[in-house]
Amino acid sequence: MTVFLTSLVFVVLAEMGDKTQLLAMAFATRYKWQTVMWGVFVATILNHLFAVVVGSYLTHFIPMNYIQIAAAISFIIFGLWTIRGDELNGEDKASKRSPFWTVAIAFFIAEMGDKTQLATVALAAQFNAIVPVWLGTTTGMMVADGIGIIIGIVLGKRIPERAVKWFAAIIFILFGLFGLYEYLPG
Repeated sequence: MTVFLTSLVFVVLAEMGDKTQLLAMAFATRYKWQTVMWGVFVATILNHLFAVVVGSYLTHFIPMNYIQIAAAISFIIFGLWTIRGDELNGEDKASKRSPFWTVAIAFFIAEMGDKTQLATVALAAQFNAIVPVWLGTTTGMMVADGIGIIIGIVLGKRIPERAVKWFAAIIFILFGLFGLYEYLPG
């Protein structure tokens, strides 16, 4: 239980104000909160399982720098997509782009090489306990991103649709640009 609680608390504290919490907030202004929460949940389960099982070996096959650059580019694409995107009407529009998969893929990519994924690898190595670390870090992500979703819901109801769309787009694009700045050589 100590490993689970340590992992949970560590991730909640690490995620406060982190890009994935802000992503949860931005997505909650566009989509139903349940869709966002399920997308985050699926992405987190898979990402953190990946982290505890094979994360420490990833850089032997794919340089982490490439993964982080791909994530940065995807954020810019999500930002542009948001600007061009659908109207916000409280419903997840039926389209070729499923909001659930949009959220799940964005979160999975955002967590690749992120501090919480790296912390998950470190916690699993430190405690040599894959399942409690996986469950603790996943629960911690859900708590932190749940807070982001609540904030996004409140903002989405009080701010005009156009402002919400631009707010979300700017967050995505800024994360992408900062990522490119940080991870591109030179």
